[in-house]
Amino acid sequence: SKIIEDSDYVAVLFCINHENCPPGNNNKPECKKCIKALQELENIDDEADELDIGFVKIHDEDLAEEYNLGALPKLVYYRHQTPIVYEHELQREEDVLEWLVENKATGDEDDVIEEVNAKTLKTLISNIDNLVVVFYDEGDDQSETVLQELENIDDDCAKHGIQFVKIDDAKVSKEYGIDDIPAIVYFEKEIPNVYDDDLEDEEEILQWLLSQLEKDEIEDVTDEMLDKLIKEGKAVAVLFYDNNDKKSDKILNELENIDDECDQLGINFVKMDDTEEAKDYGVTKFPKLVYFEQGVPTVYEGDMENEEDVLEWLDRQTSSDEIEDVTDEMLDMIIEKMQHVAVLFYDKDSKASQKVLAELENIDDECDQNDIAFVKIDDDNEAKEWGIDELPTMILFERGIPHMYEGDLMKEEELLGWLVHQKRHSEIPEITDEMKDKLMRTYDHVAIIFYDKDDKQDIRVLNELENIDDELEKEEIVIARLDNAEEAREYGLDHLPALVYFENEIPAIYEGDLMNEEEVLEWLKLQKYSATIEEVTDEILQDLIEEHEYVCVYFSGACEEGEKCDKILDDLENIDDELDEAGIIFVTTEDMSTAKKYSIKTLPALVFFRNKDPLIYSGDLNDEDEVLAWLTDEETLEIPGKIEEVNIKMLEKILSENEHIVVFFYHDEDKKALKIITELENIDDECEEKDIDFVKTSDDDIENEYDLEDLPALVFYRHKFRTIYAGDLMNEEEILEWVLEQYESKPEVIESVDRKTLQVLVNEIEHLAVLFYDDECETCPKILEKLETIDDDTDKHNIQFVKANDEKLAHEIGIFSFPALVYYETGVPIMYDGNLKNEKRILQWLVDHKNNKLPKPAKSKQRETVEDTDREDRIDKRKPKPGKLKPIPKLSSPVIASTTNKPARSAPSKSTKDNAKEKPKPQFRPLSKPQPEKAEPVKPKADKRKSDDEDDECFYVGLGHAGRVTKKDKKSAKEDDSFRCCPAKVEKNTRVTQMAAQKISRRDSNEAESQFAFKQKKLSDVADATAAAAKEKKAAQAKNPIDVKVKGKSKPKGKGKKDDDDDDDDDDEQGLFGKLGWW
Repeated sequence: SKIIEDSDYVAVLFCINHENCPPGNNNKPECKKCIKALQELENIDDEADELDIGFVKIHDEDLAEEYNLGALPKLVYYRHQTPIVYEHELQREEDVLEWLVENKATGDEDDVIEEVNAKTLKTLISNIDNLVVVFYDEGDDQSETVLQELENIDDDCAKHGIQFVKIDDAKVSKEYGIDDIPAIVYFEKEIPNVYDDDLEDEEEILQWLLSQLEKDEIEDVTDEMLDKLIKEGKAVAVLFYDNNDKKSDKILNELENIDDECDQLGINFVKMDDTEEAKDYGVTKFPKLVYFEQGVPTVYEGDMENEEDVLEWLDRQTSSDEIEDVTDEMLDMIIEKMQHVAVLFYDKDSKASQKVLAELENIDDECDQNDIAFVKIDDDNEAKEWGIDELPTMILFERGIPHMYEGDLMKEEELLGWLVHQKRHSEIPEITDEMKDKLMRTYDHVAIIFYDKDDKQDIRVLNELENIDDELEKEEIVIARLDNAEEAREYGLDHLPALVYFENEIPAIYEGDLMNEEEVLEWLKLQKYSATIEEVTDEILQDLIEEHEYVCVYFSGACEEGEKCDKILDDLENIDDELDEAGIIFVTTEDMSTAKKYSIKTLPALVFFRNKDPLIYSGDLNDEDEVLAWLTDEETLEIPGKIEEVNIKMLEKILSENEHIVVFFYHDEDKKALKIITELENIDDECEEKDIDFVKTSDDDIENEYDLEDLPALVFYRHKFRTIYAGDLMNEEEILEWVLEQYESKPEVIESVDRKTLQVLVNEIEHLAVLFYDDECETCPKILEKLETIDDDTDKHNIQFVKANDEKLAHEIGIFSFPALVYYETGVPIMYDGNLKNEKRILQWLVDHKNNKLPKPAKSKQRETVEDTDREDRIDKRKPKPGKLKPIPKLSSPVIASTTNKPARSAPSKSTKDNAKEKPKPQFRPLSKPQPEKAEPVKPKADKRKSDDEDDECFYVGLGHAGRVTKKDKKSAKEDDSFRCCPAKVEKNTRVTQMAAQKISRRDSNEAESQFAFKQKKLSDVADATAAAAKEKKAAQAKNPIDVKVKGKSKPKGKGKKDDDDDDDDDDEQGLFGKLGWW
């Protein structure tokens, strides 16, 4: 009784008395049942504890009889001392746990969604088939509002077996790819599905959740959610698709027919519409079906339109006991995403490889049980990249770090023991030279121990350093060992063992005692976290000068601690970070070979190597600020007569600080590009005379970073806006003429930008307007011409106006109709949903936003695209399912919201399974019935100006009488057509038939897919409404008498209410037919 009183939630297992079931004599059926139930329920004791549910047992038949429990064992659940009895099979512990969770909230006095922590959430997701999780922020007003709304449907969800919980944990939100809080995620059998509609419409949410129970639909997941499913080793079938691709839509519709069958096979079937993230999984063509088991991918190569073949293939994958063959791209993905991966590099045409493979197939299941992914790859080039010369070879990758197996591959039991040992015990891995290079490219912080495995002293040093392996892992410093004396000599290491630390591939050598592991650990941490100038050997220095554009070297000579040279070094370390940001490598050396090579006799000395060309500093070494200014000065960086090679960091700095720049992008291994550079250097001086900077860059992946289709490429930048040269790159005279033409020509009124430039502008420009347009848009030129008339005005208000002809980028951020105007304020995008032909209204809208006169979009929630208001102005390129508006890729900014001075004529579209093949349907937001207001006289309209004539064109509204959207290029019934509305002048006494929005239940008819249809009011309804309106008007006129002129026209006494439409008159409150009524 005391336990029940003191605890809110207690589960009590009633068992038979001990005397009736004494130890050693438990053959009675009821005794066996109690023992078995107890054994099973102990499996969920920890989970119940995490959920704050107490679990106890009691051997008291009298008390059980008092409660009238019947035959024992029996489970009774007390919630706030209120008991309920479990009536089902006690030996199914998972069902018991789900029942406990389902009934936890029923005893609460207040209808409050239960708060859970990260551990509890994990337990619930694993054990509850239908779970709704609200990710929220306790200090956020919108979160509190959403929670209050959702508590209204908590009980309704519970009736349908859907459990509701909430969590306030930013780390957990990030794990599931939730960037905007609050958010609702529905988990069905551990598969997440994000709700991306209005979070404050609880009825809509309830309908969506209930529809999830009935739908046979493949769930959409984020990249983080997919990673989580794969890392947990679940059987997952993933359809990577493109929502803007018709073939993807067709295949998706076919595969959704086998979703239930996949559930029965224990396969989680999900889909992901993110072409950029798909590349991380080695997928570049869409659609593509990939099956993951224990993190290992297998690509389906058959016909995806035949769902029966796909299902049969998936069934074979679940029963197959083979080591999966993977491609090099898939291998890279597995190594990156899985903690432990065993890889057999083999040759399928080799008999030795085939024999080894036959043996190792026997331990594939054991590896799965130990959470070790096991794959094989037949790729000679990939093997060479890892420094593997002999096949077959086994490598275990532990969090991306390779461990080579040196035992006999024919003894599978020994190999299995080694794999499990490596997983459980941390050891410094043995690597090859090629592996070292790969590690340095992959990780920023790498420590390599060069040693001789036949030297006993070296082995003792390794044993000591094994003690700090775990600490280095926590510090995210990768440590490995390399038995290669020749490679060590390339770093100037004549005595082994030796420790070299690489930070962004820049080496630093440890000079202390390697037997003192604590000292080594502190030194490595110091290298990572403090601004230190790395000390290098002559060999390392020569490599740095050869491989990098800008290298600054402090030649100290023999220098002891406390000497003048040491003090100068300490002072120079104050500018190490600034030089690193500028792309300049800073090192120091005591070795004199390189100094003698460049005739440096006075020490200490500072030498700056610009593309291998040395420049000696002649100023005061004690003044680090003066040194920094000299190193970053343009005159110092430039080499007369040569085009400077710059890295990405330096290029970004140059583009941000200079007005006119010519950049030559190329691959350093391209011989033709080297010839082009020779020609371009002939015009470098002429460019310099005009203050045009000329640089070249060949950094890895530079074409993707700067969104260039092909290399080599020559680009002219003016204030970060680029123009790409399309002529002959070998004709320097033609190039010079083109460069000078770009320099002297006036920039476009509205500058055109590429993806990279737009990313920079959004990050750096506080007030930015972007017009997205398309080549196929017939009205775009006319609209551009109109908007160019306000470019100077936007400049006066410090609003940068640019245009972007990038359909792919527009689609990525949720824009499917062209043209579209987006205003960015400190990176926050806002969509303009008015008429783009009215440039004056646009200018006012931009200025109002800049001056904070319009409401800002909610940053915490992504909104859907606003349907375009003028169909004649815009091209709709939306595909069947509208995606959420997203930020520009690589930018961490909120998504586009939509605000204007007036309500849009149409609202966001939604897609459902039934209309997946159709264009998205317009949706009407719920409107509240306005309170009656005093009638006001209509002010006579002034003559319209030419710019406002554009606003009087016909537009479309509603979904037609049948509530369906007309399919393009297909014949449709008349009742399917949207209503066409054209402004017209109507006589005062003209009666107009009114239409009312009628809400349609989605369950009433398959055709009623949209929220509203329109119907004509009955004559009786119209008469009643007209009488009511007349009565109201008469009462209002009695309170506010108006002056009447001889001609019968009314004249308002006041100025009227604020105008809020797209024209320049003050008629918003009255509307076209006077004040609008609502029924």
